[in-house]
Amino acid sequence: MATNRVVSADGTPIAYERQGSGPAVVLIGGAFMSHAESGPLAGLLAEHFTVITYDRRGRGDSGDASGLTGYEVRREVEDLDAVIAGAAGGSAMLFGMSSGAVLALEATARGAAVTRLALYEPPFITDDSRPPLPADYVAHLTELVAKGAYGDAAAYFMTAAINLPEEVVAGMRQAPFWSGMEAVARTLPYDGQVMGDTMSGRPLPVERWAPVTVPVLVGSGDAGAPHMLTGARELAASAGNYTLRVFPGEEHTIAPEVLAPVLTDFFRG
Repeated sequence: MATNRVVSADGTPIAYERQGSGPAVVLIGGAFMSHAESGPLAGLLAEHFTVITYDRRGRGDSGDASGLTGYEVRREVEDLDAVIAGAAGGSAMLFGMSSGAVLALEATARGAAVTRLALYEPPFITDDSRPPLPADYVAHLTELVAKGAYGDAAAYFMTAAINLPEEVVAGMRQAPFWSGMEAVARTLPYDGQVMGDTMSGRPLPVERWAPVTVPVLVGSGDAGAPHMLTGARELAASAGNYTLRVFPGEEHTIAPEVLAPVLTDFFRG
């Protein structure tokens, strides 16, 4: 499938792929994800929609004109605006996964041309079922990335954000897939900034997303980390245009064949 590009407001080229036909749906990945990880879900949705997958800035075939020190969340909102304008015909429905769900929510709140919004497990921490992120989480990640310690940055993300034991992460560092994680680790501070203070253990700052008035589907599994479902429930209860969908037996990595029919029904309205 051919890779196309749009140019974001700061000159960053953003790579995307498009397949299918019908109303436009843009898929937004979370930490470590390139457009390729959304491929199986995109293929299923392409039976009904024009599906656009893209590499967030600094990943895959996309550039990063801002760089680590110049990054702001608005840059990724501008990237998405460019994708919607240049690849989706001017408006789109969005599906965001994990931190990509929070980016989708943020972009919609900031006025992106979004008609429907579906989210799966935005990784909010709003209860005491697990430790919150350290107050200096983004600063420490940024420091590690700035000195080129990409493996250490990825490991810190896995222990601090994902809450995996250090010994498990030590084993992961010996696995063949680890080099791929290191290659994307320079963007982990970006995901941290997108999340803001929503992983602090405190209630969600729902006023941040008050401008979102389109229909929103908030999905979560019930077999994964408890804080994921708690956060999804809290978000879904924040306004009348939000609907919660719980997927029995699913965790943070949800099977595309389970997710696709629900998204298809939602996006068809």
